[in-house]
Amino acid sequence: MDREPGLSVRLKLTLSYAGFVMVAGALLLGAVWVFLLRDRPASMLVPRLSDFPRALDPHNFGPAVFGAAAVVALAFLLVFGLVGGWFLAGRMLSPLARITDATRRAATGSLSHRIQLEGREDEFRELADAFDAMLVRLEAQVAEQQRFAANASHELRTPLAVTQTLLDVARNDPDRDNGELVDRLHSVNTRAIDLTEALLVLSRADQRAFAREHVDLSLIAEEATEALLPLAEERGLTIETSGEVTPAVGSHPLLLQMTTNLVHNAVVHNLAEGGAVWVVTSAHPESAVLTVENTGGKLTPQLVSTLAEPFQRGSRRIRADHAGVGLGLALVKSIAQAHDGTLTLTPRADGGLRVTVQLPPRHPLADDDQAEGGGIRTHEGPEGP
Repeated sequence: MDREPGLSVRLKLTLSYAGFVMVAGALLLGAVWVFLLRDRPASMLVPRLSDFPRALDPHNFGPAVFGAAAVVALAFLLVFGLVGGWFLAGRMLSPLARITDATRRAATGSLSHRIQLEGREDEFRELADAFDAMLVRLEAQVAEQQRFAANASHELRTPLAVTQTLLDVARNDPDRDNGELVDRLHSVNTRAIDLTEALLVLSRADQRAFAREHVDLSLIAEEATEALLPLAEERGLTIETSGEVTPAVGSHPLLLQMTTNLVHNAVVHNLAEGGAVWVVTSAHPESAVLTVENTGGKLTPQLVSTLAEPFQRGSRRIRADHAGVGLGLALVKSIAQAHDGTLTLTPRADGGLRVTVQLPPRHPLADDDQAEGGGIRTHEGPEGP
C-alpha cells in the first residue's frame, strides 16, 4: 500500500518531549511571575536588548531582567528538549528497530532468525518474544508443509508409476489376458483416488473451510461403527459402543470422517482372532471426549509418537489388505485441531492403542445465543428404527 511520507516516530517523540519541557518551563516561569512580580507594571517586565547580558548577573536582577532571563531559559529548554528528546527517543525505539529488521528478514523467507531481546520485561520485550514465538511456529509449519508436499508427491508417484508399467506391459504383449490387467489397474487407481481424497480432506481441515453445526458425538460414533461393523465381523472382531449424549459444535462430515478413521484403524490394526474395539463418548464441563481403544500387539511409545504424522506407518501395524494411504491418524489430528481440540495416543499395557479426542463442549448458554441469532445449524443425526 502506497502512503504519503510522514514524520518518523523518533521525530514525533522528540517534538513531544521538547514541547512538554517548554510547557513545563513556561508554567514554572508563569508561577514565579504570579507570586513575585504580579504587582509590577507590565512595562517594567518587557525586556530590552541591554537586559539580556545582565540576565546572568544576579546583582543587577530586576523585573525587566527577569523577562530576559525567562526568554533565555525558554530557549535553553527548547534546545535541551530537542537534543535530549532525540537521544531518548532513539534509545527507547532501538528495540523496535531490531523487531523491524527481523520482520524484513522473515518477509524474505528467512524464518530462522530470532530477535532474542534482552533486558527486563516490558512492552517491547513482550512484542519481541511474541514475534519469536510466531517465527518458531511459522518455521515449523513451513518445514512440515515442505515435508508433506514431498511425501505426497512420492505417494502419488507410486500408483502412477505402477499404472505406467502395467500399460507398457499390456502394449508390448498384445496376447496377454486383459482381465488381470484391468483388476490390477482398478486396484491401483482406487488407491490413487483414496489418497487424493484424503489429501483434499486434510487440506480442507487445515484451512478450517467448513460450516459449524450442533452435533452429538455419540450419534456420530454409532454411525461410524455401523458402517464398519461388516468389516469387523469379517475379521472376527467385536465392537462395543457406549456413552452418553455428547454435544459439540463442528462439521458433521469431518467429525464423521475422523471417527470413521479411528474405528477403521482400530479394526484393521488388531489381533488376528478374538480382538475387540471399544468406542466411548462422554461429556464433561470443559470438553467433549471420544475414546477409541483396540486390542493388538504391544506398541512402544516411540512408535506411537509417530503414528499421527502424515505418511508414517508403523511397520508392525500394517495389514496387506487394508494398509491405507498413511493419512488416517494425520487426518484425525488435523480435524481435531481444526475444531480446537486435541488428539492423544496412548499404548495400552495389554497391547493395542487408546486414542482420545477432546473437543470443546457445546454450552447451553451458547446454544441459546445461537438459537436467537441463527448462526449455527443443528444436526440431529440419523433417526433410530
